[in-house]
Amino acid sequence: QVQLVESGGGSVQAGGSLRLSCAASGRTFGTYAMGWFRRAPGKEREFVAAIARSGGSTYYADSVKGRFTISRDNAVNTVYLQMNSLKPEDTAVYYCAADLISVVTDPAYWGQGTQVTVSS
Repeated sequence: QVQLVESGGGSVQAGGSLRLSCAASGRTFGTYAMGWFRRAPGKEREFVAAIARSGGSTYYADSVKGRFTISRDNAVNTVYLQMNSLKPEDTAVYYCAADLISVVTDPAYWGQGTQVTVSS
């Protein structure tokens, strides 16, 4: 089992940047595929980005491709989401997720979320 704690959310103007972090508990972090999801007000949760166990492969939603970068540091049990060129439509609660098999659909473990607000 793994516990996830997000940080780094906040308020920023359109065009700005934020970096989210997700710290994972346990000594088996490297066995989990990791990802980020978000839920905007009044909308369903959506996939944002995923990264393989080794960090060698990444996958992004079309809406963030070219603006967001997911990365991980297995030495410190942390996954990151660098968000650049933020838009008001990126406003959402962002959730970190983990799964032993695939994190893209219905991951097993979730963090509590961190709020990101982008003003125009």
